[in-house]
Amino acid sequence: MIPSRTPIPVDKLALAVVHAPDRAIPAPAGAREESLRFLLQTAADSGVTRVATRPDGDGERWLGQSWPFPSPFKVSVRTVPVSDGVDRVEARARRSLERLGLPRGEALLISSASDLAGTEGRALWDKLQALKDRGLYRRIGFCAAVEDGPALLARRFQPDIVQLKCNLLDQRAQHAGVLSELASLDVAVHASSIFADGLLFMNSEALPPEMHRHAPTLSRIRRRLAEARVDPMQATLAYALGLPEVSAVVASVASAAELRAVVAATHARTPALDWAAMQLEPAAASAASSRRISTAA
Repeated sequence: MIPSRTPIPVDKLALAVVHAPDRAIPAPAGAREESLRFLLQTAADSGVTRVATRPDGDGERWLGQSWPFPSPFKVSVRTVPVSDGVDRVEARARRSLERLGLPRGEALLISSASDLAGTEGRALWDKLQALKDRGLYRRIGFCAAVEDGPALLARRFQPDIVQLKCNLLDQRAQHAGVLSELASLDVAVHASSIFADGLLFMNSEALPPEMHRHAPTLSRIRRRLAEARVDPMQATLAYALGLPEVSAVVASVASAAELRAVVAATHARTPALDWAAMQLEPAAASAASSRRISTAA
């Protein structure tokens, strides 16, 4: 019998491939596909075993054409909005597997908790449960922010997974007890938006208008990290990876080079930092988390 190895931080890492033009380097179709194959092979070689996808554009199809063989990845899929109709959600979830070239997926996640909270929430959940019962997806769940009341929804629907916005600048999920409550319900927590819209990577002039008043706080946090000789990527990953209730940390990358930087930061020694001192005030964190996150899935 081969003994199991000790878990390492990269075991928690989940990869979300960014196809958006503002992140991905423009390239002819052939070069783009080769770049994606290289990125996925780099992930496999680095020990990353999870991939998170969205039903946007051609991203699923590109991934389906680029998996290494044999593929080591467990793939999670997100639903289209319930405003398209619950039957459309089911059909699109099936179609996602076809586009990805997979007989089954690891997880199917409702893209917005508000879809569950609406009048069609139960019918929507029943569709996901039926797909799980048929063996098309091993686990089901939903994506949420703290404001959505994820623990209350988890008590009602009993998901396998909740993908929750949680990061160094917005630690409310931890300090409000949301993470521990989900863990007590036996729900696996996947942390998303871990780079907080890239706020720690911007200088004050590049901040979005609604965040300008928080420039001094962000500068102070960056200064503390610099004094501790910790770069922002290492700090953001170390915070999320260090949360005991979190079983997966979703990080977006647009190239193999970005992936190597993320993996290197993941393997770095965990810094001895006062994590609570690194967060923004709740109002600012809420504003950041409500904006479209371009640097994390």
